[in-house]
Amino acid sequence: MSAPIREVVIVGGGTAGWMAAAALSRLIPTGVSVTLVESDAIGTVGVGEATIPPIRTFNAMLGLDENDFLAHTQGSMKLGIEFVDWVRPGHRYLHPFGEFGFDIEGVKFHQVWRRMREAGRAGPIDEYNLCAVAAYAGRFAPPSPDPASVHSRLAHAYHFDAGLYAGYLRGYAEVRGVRRIEGRITRVEQRGEDGFITAVLLEGDRRVEGELFIDCSGFRGLLIEETLQAGYEDWTHWLPCDSAVAVPSASSGAIHPYTRSTAREAGWQWRIPLQHRVGNGYVYAKSEISDDEAAATLLASLDGPALAEPRLLRFAAGQRKLVWDKNCVALGLASGFLEPLESTSIHLVQAGITKLLALFPDRSFSPVERNEYNRLTRIQVEAIRDFIILHYHANQRPGELWRRVREMTVPETLQRKLDLFRGRGRLFRYEDELFADSSWIAVLLGQEVTPGGWDPLADALNMDALATSLDRVRTLFARATQAMPRHEEYIARNCAAQPVRAAAGVSR
Repeated sequence: MSAPIREVVIVGGGTAGWMAAAALSRLIPTGVSVTLVESDAIGTVGVGEATIPPIRTFNAMLGLDENDFLAHTQGSMKLGIEFVDWVRPGHRYLHPFGEFGFDIEGVKFHQVWRRMREAGRAGPIDEYNLCAVAAYAGRFAPPSPDPASVHSRLAHAYHFDAGLYAGYLRGYAEVRGVRRIEGRITRVEQRGEDGFITAVLLEGDRRVEGELFIDCSGFRGLLIEETLQAGYEDWTHWLPCDSAVAVPSASSGAIHPYTRSTAREAGWQWRIPLQHRVGNGYVYAKSEISDDEAAATLLASLDGPALAEPRLLRFAAGQRKLVWDKNCVALGLASGFLEPLESTSIHLVQAGITKLLALFPDRSFSPVERNEYNRLTRIQVEAIRDFIILHYHANQRPGELWRRVREMTVPETLQRKLDLFRGRGRLFRYEDELFADSSWIAVLLGQEVTPGGWDPLADALNMDALATSLDRVRTLFARATQAMPRHEEYIARNCAAQPVRAAAGVSR
């Protein structure tokens, strides 16, 4: 008979910790206790405010009401990410959520579009994506579950205040039996024979025992690295940005339903519009620009007055060699770091929790389950890494940093995708890969990686009929967008912000 886990201890709060606590609270009725240990004296990273559509699956698993959640986190809708100056100064494109057009007689839409675009009979590809059309029009409507509805082509995520989200999930988890202990950890106890963690010791000689430990302690990796020394695989040779300055600013004008990323000399700047403020940051390579220059560049490019002093962050792109080691699983920044260019940080927390629930161990801690968790995590994180590298590599910008990333040797997995797409626009989704073909299409074409040809099956289709079909799609999406309310109107009617209240700290 297996011995079930009865005591789970989460070290660290913030977004990662309270997401884990909220999800694991579902185990409490089965006899599992969940305890979260965090210290109010330890600062946390608070820049994880933009998400991708799978966050809706996580919230639905918890049974959260979308409008209530958005109202309590000052949230807004997100239909994609705009990339400004990434190819060259003055250039911009959108990575929208949702699919492009409709496949025609079994031929992928982007293949049909490529043929018609070459013939001068198709508009920009954004005109055939409902999320892109709505995003640039500043409009929003919820997606429809009815596949016959044009609104079924919508997909969305959120911008929200990550500190308020952590506080919202804390309330959810504590009501369901999660116990929170405040205090700074002074020592970690390990079992002599195998090094498994048995307890964390807090100031005041308090001892918190557990059987499974979740490390949400941020970059420090208190359990996974400082204690278990799992090791770290550094990817800064592909992703050289190692610093960021972040600052909130006052809202000004419309609340755009998309995130914006603007390329700068030494990196890139994010803009995330919430109901009550705008989140901003400059991700950069400190070898290319000083911290003071980076902060000055950020402050000079805000849309509204800064609401705080810029915060400085240091990091190294990469991941732990083991994210599950012995009886410890690392989530969030404790597991590794990929810059938030495609808003994947919170998703990786969600993915880690989902895999943990699917492979939840007993007290024997089978290496089969542990190894599968580590294998699946590595596959997914490496695929996201490649997607982010693509943005840097496919550029035509001036400057030493941009020349280096343009000329560098990319991972073989990315090079294979690039070679395949450059030929006839072909794409294949590999095991547990996060980004769908539509995302790769948006960024590859947006970064001006243009296929030399197209699927020969597209040549069998009548050009006049294709032109009519594309015009219908473009007209359908344009009319559907005009019927949607303005994004601000939708928020005001459905999820206007509640008064801001104190919330737990934030980490991703």
